[in-house]
Amino acid sequence: MSTPKLAASTDSRDTTYFSYYAQFVHQQNMLQDTVRTSLYQTAILANGPTLFSGKLVMDLGAGSAAFVWNDYICADASSGGRRAGILSYLAVRAGAHHVFAVEASGMADKIQKLIDYTHTTNHWLQGKMTVIKSKIEDVESLPKVDTLVSEPIGVLLVHERMLESYILARDRFLKPDGVMVPSMGTIYVAPISDSTLWSQTMAKVRFWEQQEFFGVDFSPLAQDAKDEIFGQPVVGGFDARTLVAPACSHIVDFRTITAEELKDIVIPFTWMATYTGLIHGIGAWFDINLAGYILSTAPHAEKTHWHQVRLLLKEPLAINAFETIRGWIRMVANSMRSYDITAELIVGNQGLLSNPRVPFLASTRAIPEGFTRRTGKWALHEQTYYFDQYPPDTTVRPEYVGLYQPEISLE
Repeated sequence: MSTPKLAASTDSRDTTYFSYYAQFVHQQNMLQDTVRTSLYQTAILANGPTLFSGKLVMDLGAGSAAFVWNDYICADASSGGRRAGILSYLAVRAGAHHVFAVEASGMADKIQKLIDYTHTTNHWLQGKMTVIKSKIEDVESLPKVDTLVSEPIGVLLVHERMLESYILARDRFLKPDGVMVPSMGTIYVAPISDSTLWSQTMAKVRFWEQQEFFGVDFSPLAQDAKDEIFGQPVVGGFDARTLVAPACSHIVDFRTITAEELKDIVIPFTWMATYTGLIHGIGAWFDINLAGYILSTAPHAEKTHWHQVRLLLKEPLAINAFETIRGWIRMVANSMRSYDITAELIVGNQGLLSNPRVPFLASTRAIPEGFTRRTGKWALHEQTYYFDQYPPDTTVRPEYVGLYQPEISLE
């Protein structure tokens, strides 16, 4: 399989990126995500006899935790060094013959230091790992591996664009019948209602509407401020009870997708509202398949360091129960190791969606009577953070957050 040249290069961002992941504090933050680390451990050890024992394994983006699998593991430095080597060590414990841990950041030196001390500690690692301090894009000669393991995941699955390195490692170094862990990911999108978050976001805009701030009129900047502030994806956990409709899903199969396809992802959706209320934005999360074990970042699942993402609309969208919302989300890779996101939503059964490959411009067409349209633009790398203080009491009702249950049912 050929590997296309990436149109949106991340080279200018790599020095800062790998320096970040070379720091112990950031490695510790990810290692202490016990949901993530524990499920990787379960998946690796449970599949040891078939996927790791005696196998040649590659750990991509090992951090100080390069994945160890049978025969060899190669950790890709381009994946960000997110595991302090723990995945490599687990792979060794699962019976890997040898592991190539490929890591571009300075964390590769820390992994090597652990290996250098196997004569006095961690004896079971002795002779089982080879550290390669390099980006996977720069690695030229390695044996084909039986298993490719990595944690190439960012916020909303694709942030940091580590998946492109994972796909490149697949194309160059995985045997034709080899196995990938994880093998696929699924992105979920759903409409959300969150008046508190929307109001607090709008309050930031109101500051720039002031016409007399120590003698200065800020109002000419108000629209620019609104575009920027509402264009920041909100990362943080939110309560599943704020969902207006069940989520739609989009599968990203790491075994077959190409690097080019990863650079431009379109997710169509059709939602049916289960409440009457206001849609303040789009909630999004993902899961990944770890050799049959599903790691979920859904709002109803255990918390992970990825959390969930909310994409706020600049103008909320009114919806009645049982109405449909149709639309799409498009994510286009950019040079900031992330994605530019656009979306379009239409309420009702009339009206044509614009081509998702050509972002809709509200000023160029009238909105036909009988339906409502909203569009939005967000920069995934310009994340802000907000964690809901939603009451944990299970008796809390939808109307507490501005959602109203219909009197009738479609059943």
